[in-house]
Order: sequence, then C-alpha cells, then structure tokens
Amino acid sequence: MEHISRREAIKRLSVMGVATSLQPSLLASNPADDYKIVIQNGSVFTKGSLRSVNVGITQKNRIVLSKEAITGKQILDATGKVVSPGFIDILADNASNPKQTYLTFEKYKLGDGLTTVLQMHGCMADTQGWHQYFGARPHYVNYGGGVFVMLVRFQQNTLAGRFRQVEKCLDEGALGVCHSIEYQPTPYSEMLGYAKLACKYNRPLSLHLRYSAENTELKGVQEAIQLAKDTGVRVHIAHLHSTGGTYHMAEALAMIERAREEKLDITACVYPYSYWATYLASKRFDPGWQERFKITYKDLAVVGTGEKLTEASFRRYRTRQGLLVAVPPGTMPLDKTVDLALKTDFCMVASDGGIEKEPVANNHPRGAGCFATFIQHGQKIGLTMAQILTKITTLPSNLMRPALNDRGSIATGNKADITIFDPKEIDAVATVANPNQFSKGIEAVILNGEVVYKDKKLLAKRGRLIRY
Repeated sequence: MEHISRREAIKRLSVMGVATSLQPSLLASNPADDYKIVIQNGSVFTKGSLRSVNVGITQKNRIVLSKEAITGKQILDATGKVVSPGFIDILADNASNPKQTYLTFEKYKLGDGLTTVLQMHGCMADTQGWHQYFGARPHYVNYGGGVFVMLVRFQQNTLAGRFRQVEKCLDEGALGVCHSIEYQPTPYSEMLGYAKLACKYNRPLSLHLRYSAENTELKGVQEAIQLAKDTGVRVHIAHLHSTGGTYHMAEALAMIERAREEKLDITACVYPYSYWATYLASKRFDPGWQERFKITYKDLAVVGTGEKLTEASFRRYRTRQGLLVAVPPGTMPLDKTVDLALKTDFCMVASDGGIEKEPVANNHPRGAGCFATFIQHGQKIGLTMAQILTKITTLPSNLMRPALNDRGSIATGNKADITIFDPKEIDAVATVANPNQFSKGIEAVILNGEVVYKDKKLLAKRGRLIRY
C-alpha cells in the first residue's frame, strides 16, 4: 500500500530519527545481525506483567523476546520507559467523510500511541467496496471495521434485504455487526436477527444501547444481556458510562457480572472523560433532553471553538447536520461512572472518537487523547500498569479474536506493533477548544516492524487492513 519509491527514504529518516530519541546507539551494519530493531532496558509488558527482557524485531517484522543480550541494526534504549504492545482502539469513529479525512483521523490516533484502529460503531455497508477503496491507499495505522447497520437499514426497506446485506458484509470479512439503537430505534425481533448473524460468523455484536435516560438506561443493559442469552453471540457494550451506566453504573456492572458468571460473553468499554459529545441534530437532543441530562442550552459547547450555545443558536445549529457539541465536564462524574467500570476485569478503554479535519476539528478531544488520558488517569486511581495496559491491548485483542490473535501482546512470533512511552510524562494535550494535538509522553511507535512515529513526527505509513 506504500509508494515504493519513497520507502527507502522514509526508512532512512526513521533510522536517523531513532538515533536522536530514546538515547539509542546505532551499531555498524553487520550481515550477522539477527534483528532489524532491538529494544533494551525497558519495562516490557508481556504475559500480563512488566518484565525486564530484550525485544528483537526480525527481518520478517516479528517479535522475539530474549533474556540474553541481542544485537541489531537499530538499538533503542528504553530506560525508564514502558514497552507496550501497540494500543488498540476498537471504537474509533470516522463516520462523516472518511474517504477525505481518514489520514487526518489516523495520524492523531498514531500520535496517541495507537497501532490498530477499528471502527466498531460501524463503518461499512459494502465490505468489499470499502476494503478495495482503503486497501489501495497508504495508512498510518492498522485499520478495519464492522457492518454499519444504521446505513444498511437506510438502504434496505425489508428485513430480508437487511439480513442479506449484513451477512454479505460478514462473508466478505467485516469485523462484526454494529448498531446504535438509541439513534435508530429498532425492534428487538430485528435485533435478534443481527445477533444471530454475528454469532453464526463468530463476530462480536457491538451495541450503542437503546436508552440514556436515568429511568430507562438499565433496560438497555438488560436488552444487551438478553441478546447474548437468546443467541449465544458475544456482545460488546459501547461506552457504557454514556448509555447504560451514567446514573446506575454499579447496578449495570453487577448485571453484566452476573451474566458473565452464567458464561455469557459480554464486555464493555468506556472513555476516560467526564463529559460526552455528540451531534446536535441527533435524537439525543429531541425534546426532553434538558430533563434527561439535567443540563440546559448554556451547558453545551461547540467542539473546536468552545462557543457556548443559547436557545437561539441551539435551534439554528440543530438544523445543521454533523455539528458536534459537548456537555460540561462532570456531567458523568468519573468516580461514579468510569472509575467503577475500570476496576472490573471485563471493561476495556475505547475512544468513540476521531479527529476528522484540520487545523481545528469539530470532534471530541478523546479522538486524539483518549489513551494517554487513560494511562495517566489509571495511575491516579490506583490501577497497576499491567491492569492499565491490559485494557488497551489484551482485552480489545481478545474481543476481536481471531483477527488480532497475533497482535495486542508482546510475544515471540507476534507481529511487531509496539508503543514505547514514558509513564510519568504521558498525558493528553487535546482540549474541547483545540482537539487537534498529539499526546505527550509517546516516545516511539513501531508498526509492522518499522519505526513510524517519534518525537511527535510521522515517519512512515505502514498500516495494514485487519479483516476476517
């Protein structure tokens, strides 16, 4: 997918860049060198814990772990740094105009330490066409996504037509079935059909739940559990703290835990922000929103400018498709929502966002800073580094099995997707007023065996399509 004529130049730039970051030393080229890259002296997250081992990357872009000293053409000294599997975002969102915005979207993900970025809110209604279009273009990260049921339902008027199209997408390699029932209410009987198809193809059913109001949100959690019980599908609940656990997180988590004890395969994700953002034209802002969310017009801010709304501007902007507004920080108190979820062993972290335009996007800052924010926040609330990294590498890899079986962990033989970061410095820089900012503390990112990012600079496009 790369322009071969540029490849060697980019490779040389990456070698030169590594020479000035992470205090590396370069060894003379030697035909006897076993590895193209060696990472030394870092705390390596492998087999569920941090260990002092050397990481080698072979000429075939695979990982080898060694307790003994190893040598290679590039030596990265990761003293004081954490060497993690590349972070995985299973709920990235680049829905509005992906053909024109995907490189901007991907570069801010890379700047947050991501190596694999999957759109499991749904991104395709024609898998073959989607794969062909994006497969012919270079990518900053590994990419892929699931069937966008909302779009399928717009295109097909009959249940039979909808089910045929969803199955065709799965047959062509889509990563799962994805639906947002709050934004496009759908009968349970129809949801059963989508769940059965996902189960048939051994793919996850990723759900934005039906309700976000205080008195009904747990009904949405129960519906997700019932779909798993009725069909055997593995269910993933997207951003549980904004639909399902905003007001009753402890109860929602207990419901999921009981279902898992009954051997139902249910997971959830959160993003580590105390406020959400969504499209002003969406059903979330249908009449009654002020009572549901306990906010009013002046509490809404346009993302990318910070403009506070009035009743007049709310009505004017509500007619504009694609305008994102954010609610105030603290709308979802972290200690009562996100933090409770993070302390379970089935909840992972995912952004539910993406940066789509420059120089300043109308996108939630989680699209550029979710993972750095989480690592910093996780340390503050007492999670171990192993627990933190499990939620952004191991759990998402397991959810997307077997498509990510050889990614998401640093193990001998796995593909070399690695993120090196400073655990003391890592944090987001992106804000509501200016979300277009790379995170700090990301020292280097290795993607498919090449250094592709360092010192907030993009060095190469080495992303690959993730599909079944």
